[in-house]
Amino acid sequence: MGALFAPLAAIAQATPALAVAPNPNAPATQAQIADLKQAVTAAQSAGDNAWMLTSAALVLMMTGPGLALFYGGLVRRKNVLGTMMQSFSMMGIVTITWAVVSYSLAFGHGSSFIGGFEHVFLKGVDLAPNPDYGATVPHQTYMVYQLMFAIITPALIGGAFAERMKFSAMALFFILWSLFVYDPMAHMVWGTGGLLNAALGGKIPCLDFAGGTVVHVTSGVSSLVAALYIGKRIGYPKTAMPPHSLVISFIGACLLWVGWFGFNAGSAVAASSLATSAFVATHFAAAAAAVSWSVAEWIHNGKPTALGAISGAVAGLVVITPASGFVKPIPALALGLIAGAFCFFMVIKVKSIFGYDDSLDAFGVHGAGGTIGALLTGVFATSAINPILGKDAQGNPLPIGGMDGNWHQILNQATGVAIAWGLSIVGTLVILFVVDKTIGLRLSPEDENEGLDLSQHGEEGYDFNK
Repeated sequence: MGALFAPLAAIAQATPALAVAPNPNAPATQAQIADLKQAVTAAQSAGDNAWMLTSAALVLMMTGPGLALFYGGLVRRKNVLGTMMQSFSMMGIVTITWAVVSYSLAFGHGSSFIGGFEHVFLKGVDLAPNPDYGATVPHQTYMVYQLMFAIITPALIGGAFAERMKFSAMALFFILWSLFVYDPMAHMVWGTGGLLNAALGGKIPCLDFAGGTVVHVTSGVSSLVAALYIGKRIGYPKTAMPPHSLVISFIGACLLWVGWFGFNAGSAVAASSLATSAFVATHFAAAAAAVSWSVAEWIHNGKPTALGAISGAVAGLVVITPASGFVKPIPALALGLIAGAFCFFMVIKVKSIFGYDDSLDAFGVHGAGGTIGALLTGVFATSAINPILGKDAQGNPLPIGGMDGNWHQILNQATGVAIAWGLSIVGTLVILFVVDKTIGLRLSPEDENEGLDLSQHGEEGYDFNK
């Protein structure tokens, strides 16, 4: 018998791990606990990073093809390519300025109003997480995600001066606007040390989860300024200027709706329950606003239109943007219902009363919608969704909105909105003046009659001779 078991004993001595079964009741060693924590952290980081890269792609899709198609279909046929180029060109131009200096100005350390130059040429923006902005994702992931916001924001302004600004003037205007309007506002709201940053100790905590003030108020108010400065299109309003292809705009609006999930839910900077809440709020608000605008239009005109429905959906997406990470689903529905009716009134009534030529209603939807959305965030925000202001001495989340009992937050929201309006008005006026006096802003009457496609790019969107 001893001879029989001798080989087994030799194997057991050589491979003790196989000879002795692990005891499931034995306490874990410190090394095993450390390995488990490392595995959990790696899994969380992988999931968060995958979601953030997906969200970045979704936000880029909002500009091209989303906004390019949405705006492109709303203009006359002779301006379709020129209008789409205004969006597409931002994907190239802003990417370069972002890498060179804009990311540093928006998210680097600096003053309460603007960042510094620590990340010029993306210095220090590597694959390690930046704990201020995203503790579980590479710094580069956060940087490229924010880049997509910086791309679409100036492109939104293009809807205000559609069909009448030179391409060269547009490019220069958007570069300067990004540097002197967008970057400071982004730093104040989201950058470390920013004046309005609610998460990182800003002196005036303004709740703006995904860009109500940073993106929509700045672009929308700047749109109104640009429309007034440049003047009306030739023939407006006597000459009818209907959209040349609502089918194209319809597709673009649907792409915007889908992409907006990356815009809002991605702003959680994690694949978390907060991202889920923002996702749900975004969809509910867009749906409610599409219905609300359509009903208002039905009452006013006797028929609900496709253009009204898609405009309402975009209005709802705009209004929920600052609130998406702070509100429950039913308040999100309420915000959408308010958004559709309010933005319809701004586009149909207010624009008609004052007579300005905001070609594609960038102010009526983004400026007005972003403003009301930012203010209403202060009403409906709740710490049950996002305890962003911290906890009291007893460990209870501090109230963050009026419905929570913190009605002072509405004043903070109004301050943030006022700063965004002021910066946009002054900055846009100065930049328009500089561009106008250097290279000129507006197309000549001959070029405007010919259209952007041929006069600015030497090509046509549709060739019916082939």
